[in-house]
Amino acid sequence: MFYIPDHYIETLINEDLQLMDVTTLSMGIEDLPGRLTCYPKRECVIAGVEEAACIFTKIGAEAEIMIPSGRRVEEGKICLAVVGTAGMLHAGWKVAQNVMEYASGIATRTAEMVRNARAVKPDIKIAVTRKHFPGAKALSLKAALAGGASIHRLGLSDSILAFEQHRVFAGTDDDFLSLIPAMAREFPEKKIAVETDSPEEGLSFVRAGAHVVQCERFTFEELAEFVSAAKQLNPSLEISAAGGINASNAAEYAGTGVDFLVTSWIYFGKPEDVKVRMTCERYEGEREKVLKFSSGHYNTVQCNG
Repeated sequence: MFYIPDHYIETLINEDLQLMDVTTLSMGIEDLPGRLTCYPKRECVIAGVEEAACIFTKIGAEAEIMIPSGRRVEEGKICLAVVGTAGMLHAGWKVAQNVMEYASGIATRTAEMVRNARAVKPDIKIAVTRKHFPGAKALSLKAALAGGASIHRLGLSDSILAFEQHRVFAGTDDDFLSLIPAMAREFPEKKIAVETDSPEEGLSFVRAGAHVVQCERFTFEELAEFVSAAKQLNPSLEISAAGGINASNAAEYAGTGVDFLVTSWIYFGKPEDVKVRMTCERYEGEREKVLKFSSGHYNTVQCNG
């Protein structure tokens, strides 16, 4: 379960719909019954299906999730089906499509990166950062989880991670090293993570008691040597690699022996192409004849509130 509040869904709807759809109103078609289906135009990891369904439900249509987020979907396979009036379908069409396309792009890139890294180190984690597009945290993180990632940090209150930007306020290097055990005492249930851009500095953090060392833009050789030296000092130490990591180099980074890879790469790329098809059902007769979903579907969507 990944909770996305109703007000967020309603904000997405309002950005596009606002008060009315003047096209359907001007054509006089808003009350005609119709059906809408969504499917990817190439094989991908689908995501955002639940949110797209909830968008249509909020507008008054009936949505059926055929394939939930996180599944690899073949080209042309229907993942969402909706029935309602033309006014309802058009009111939710574009925002629902946008959600699915952007989320599926993130999920598909994430799955590729996870697959490449785990081909070398099966237990490695891909951890996604908070460097997503502003306002898109919930959708971005849920899509990354659908692709097989874990979450690096939800936000500032989630975990302790000291960057160089923090350390400049601590005084000398020795002053900061003395803060590491103090930070652990201040929040005894939190791990103390520190980012470093050199192996020598990273080892000093290990000796001072850091639980996690994040290695920023190390070469593969530097990273492998650091992992070996640091684990000798503290076998329970967790080591991450960060900076410029993507699907094309994830396997090489995984081969250095780090515990997890930290990335923002999955957020930035082309959305998947999700096709939306509408049909008018004016000649079908009763509503139950309109509601023709494939067998093996998952659930009818019910939003909160």
